[in-house]
Amino acid sequence: MKMIRRIAAWSATSAGAKWAVSIWLLLAIVLSIVAPSANDIAVSEGTGLPDDAQATQAQQVLEASFPSADGLSALVVVQDRQGLDQADWDAVFSVTRWLDSPQKPAGVSSAALLHNMPPAALNGFLNEQKTTLMLPLRLQPGLEQDKVHDAVAEVRAYVEAALHGKAEVAITGPAGIAADTLDAFRNADVVLMLATVALILVLLLVMYRSLLLAVTPLLIAGVLFTVTNRLLGLFGESGWAEVQSQALSIMLILLFAVLTDYSMFVFSRYKEELTKTESQFAAMQQAVARVAEPVFFSAGTILLAVATLFAAVYEPYRSFAPVFVTAMAVILLGSITLIPAVFALLGRRAFWPSVPQVGVQTDKRDRLWEKAARVVTTKPKRTFFTLLLLLMAMFPVLTQIEYSFNLMKSFPADASSRQGFEMLEGAFPQGELAPVTVLLRSEQELSSEELQARLRSLSEALAAEPGVHQVTVPPGETLLASDKLTARWQLVLDAHPYEAKGLDLVEDLRERGGKLLAENGFDPATHQLLFGGQTPTQVDVRALNGRDTWVVIGLVIALITVLLALASRSWVAPLYMIGTILLTYGATLGLTWLLFHHLLGYEALSYRIPLYGFVFLVALGVDYNLLLFARIREEAQAVPLTEAIRRGVVKTGRVITSAGLILVATFVVLITQPLLELKAFGTMVALGVLLDTFLIRGLLMPSLMMLLGRWNWRPGKLELELETEMEKGSV
Repeated sequence: MKMIRRIAAWSATSAGAKWAVSIWLLLAIVLSIVAPSANDIAVSEGTGLPDDAQATQAQQVLEASFPSADGLSALVVVQDRQGLDQADWDAVFSVTRWLDSPQKPAGVSSAALLHNMPPAALNGFLNEQKTTLMLPLRLQPGLEQDKVHDAVAEVRAYVEAALHGKAEVAITGPAGIAADTLDAFRNADVVLMLATVALILVLLLVMYRSLLLAVTPLLIAGVLFTVTNRLLGLFGESGWAEVQSQALSIMLILLFAVLTDYSMFVFSRYKEELTKTESQFAAMQQAVARVAEPVFFSAGTILLAVATLFAAVYEPYRSFAPVFVTAMAVILLGSITLIPAVFALLGRRAFWPSVPQVGVQTDKRDRLWEKAARVVTTKPKRTFFTLLLLLMAMFPVLTQIEYSFNLMKSFPADASSRQGFEMLEGAFPQGELAPVTVLLRSEQELSSEELQARLRSLSEALAAEPGVHQVTVPPGETLLASDKLTARWQLVLDAHPYEAKGLDLVEDLRERGGKLLAENGFDPATHQLLFGGQTPTQVDVRALNGRDTWVVIGLVIALITVLLALASRSWVAPLYMIGTILLTYGATLGLTWLLFHHLLGYEALSYRIPLYGFVFLVALGVDYNLLLFARIREEAQAVPLTEAIRRGVVKTGRVITSAGLILVATFVVLITQPLLELKAFGTMVALGVLLDTFLIRGLLMPSLMMLLGRWNWRPGKLELELETEMEKGSV
């Protein structure tokens, strides 16, 4: 760690500080010229399944056997709760004529030509109550997201104009979702950045009453954000990494919050050192000698935690890794170079009007943390076990949490794609929302009469399965592909295609595929039964999510434990630090469920919340534990452990409280985002940081350190030093 201290110390010298600031500014300017913004090349996520996933294989067989020249599909939903009348039908027919004419949008490839169909055929697009109509259409293949958005918007505007506001209109399906995603994130990052900067500025002004002290961390964060954003733009443009819109939103919050925290750690210790020496550069060198290592290990911990997402198989998880690894690498370097350099150059004027002077203590007594320190040092056992029981009371709640695989529910209630989906949900049988595509792949042609009979037998067997509503050949399509080697059916479930019951049914059918083939005269060795569509895709997502969650959690715990051992020079401290962080995670997840389900009325949380929440809460939770541990260790060099813990809690209390509140406030800003998943994630992280700041760091961990005594340091150097001093009677 000598190298880290040397780099930080060099950045705190007069010449080094100027060089550090110049290098970072030059890097930001050059990257802004040569690299695009990450927002310009960001994409929304796809299915995220690997090539060997069964749903992916089914899609590949479908595309190869039943090729289509069309791109994304969309469903135009028209609903009149009083019933569709002739005027509505005339308007819909005018729409389909337009979609069949040269005047149709350039992005539209084809549509169901309802105006050419006989009345009996139209019933297939209408619900039983004759209140809701769905009009399928296809876009041109290979359209960029903005072109998809424009095509969907043009179609919707034309349909609404044709209906004169008489009926409700919405567009759902993959194209509608893509258009709404672009709308949701088009201005979201601007709003997010402005809200984050404004909130941090106000909080810093309230906490420190110094304009320069409030503005400086934000300027540092702005420079490092520019570098990060342009590096990601460069990586995305070069094809080295996929950059997701949702990842950029969270990255922005993470960068500003963490850099503000690290700035506070540095300038708080800097202010303390300025009361001991006249030289602003010597004071910063003394400050970074104490805080550079904890800050480096803190940033390194977050870096390692987010890097574990590279081990995920599910693409939405794995694609977060390059965004956050890049951001944390920049933050890590900036925290030991740019932050000390800027504050060293500003010197005492950074703290105006409360300018620190040599020999004059400017900090007021912190009565809150003095009282907390007194409690943990005089009643450690009672404090520890009371908090332990309080936090563990949330753990039974974890067994009650429901997780949703229907990400449509994460969209805003006024999003057209969600409105259209909910219209269909209320008007048509649940299974018709997303029928399952069943494919039989054979090594020999399926055209003989005998094989045709077996195909009928197989479709009847599938239709007779409990939970299956019907099995038919897709409307307007043929049973067999042109090569006669693949047969296709459309299977409609009784259950909702995105809920656990529907997923369980498809998973069971898939597992019994070989048996179903054998029972209906097909050799499983030469025939394959495949299931494609949204429900099979979510079955694979559920399996991958379970696998990735355990793999990533295991890696995070292992890597962070090792890093904590290096930082603390102890094998005992990492165990209780990671234990307290896991305790925080479990309690926070339970609290999040109670808040969103019992208070706000949501039926389920996104299945991705546990993993995202774990990675960020564990990574961010290490910050304050490391800073507290480092301060107590420093104090314990000169005073008994009880006094060292008292001083550590008091001296780090204000800065950690301030940093924690900044972190909480910035993650709460995520509630301004359009997706429920981001709102829940931001809320969970904010709750976790609150628990960590006030209960874990302030009370639980120091009380546990009191109970462990000198075992805190085993087998580190300090423990040996303390034993030697005790033998001499000096401690």
